[in-house]
Amino acid sequence: MTDAIHPADLGFFSVLASAGSLSAAARELGVTTPAVSRRLALMESRLGVTLVNRTTRRMSLTPEGETCLEHARRILGEIGDLEEMLGVSRSTPTGLLRVNATLAFGRSHVAPLISRFARQYPQVEIRLQLSVDPPPLTEDSFDVCIRFGAPPDARVIARCIAPNRRLLCASPGYLSRHGTPKAPGDLARHNCIDIRQGEEAYGVWRLTKGRGGNAVTQTVRTRGTLATNDGGVALSWALDGHGILMRADWDVARYLKNGRLLQVLADYYTPDADIYAVYPHRHQLAARVRAFVDFLAEAFGALSSARGPGGSSVPLARS
Repeated sequence: MTDAIHPADLGFFSVLASAGSLSAAARELGVTTPAVSRRLALMESRLGVTLVNRTTRRMSLTPEGETCLEHARRILGEIGDLEEMLGVSRSTPTGLLRVNATLAFGRSHVAPLISRFARQYPQVEIRLQLSVDPPPLTEDSFDVCIRFGAPPDARVIARCIAPNRRLLCASPGYLSRHGTPKAPGDLARHNCIDIRQGEEAYGVWRLTKGRGGNAVTQTVRTRGTLATNDGGVALSWALDGHGILMRADWDVARYLKNGRLLQVLADYYTPDADIYAVYPHRHQLAARVRAFVDFLAEAFGALSSARGPGGSSVPLARS
């Protein structure tokens, strides 16, 4: 059946799925609810499958509907990319923007910025997915991924949008009970809270003293009774006095400032984990991708400037 899917059906079905109901879709499309119902029925009849389960108040997509929506959004996005590359709508960001970020950082930092971006660019439809591990770069699941560390892959563009200094810290209560480590080797005798994320080795911390040719790195096998894949949970455990945590300055700065956490082993550096916006080369001309990445870089840059050139001023644990 060569005319089973009409090009206009893709936009219609994407609007219907986003609206969540026939009546809401009718309001967005400027037609009556019976008109939306008839168009959906005609589309299903041509395809020979049911796309939507309907009730009087709610609707949900069938598995076939989910497949149709996934492909419709991808195709509409590619059409938007083509228009932008040809200069048709290069100046105004529009279309679907699919964003991926890690759980804790995405929830605490990316999501609030997306809220601001959406107000500034109302014609961009944004889908944010938070995940424990970043998706493979070879998949075409997202337009922009927020990652820690530059990916070693020439098939994508990786733009550094913020420095990410990771610190070791613990609550004053924990340090008063167990003492303050004076050297990396002392960590083996402490309860260290582990965060299982990405491909980093479990229970292994690498600390470096010095820079350049004088740098000396020590690898420490940590131990601890608590581990999680959620950085926010790990932070709450550190605040509760359960152990020493390695966490980004972004997440612990306010607690270091108010004294609920103290930095330990401040003379040592952890491996670089700067924050990057990663996207395929074919998206570099898409106005919505360019605008979003520029927006993130400007917002994070303002936050970095507010903390000063050396990062936040943090209290150190007394030896």
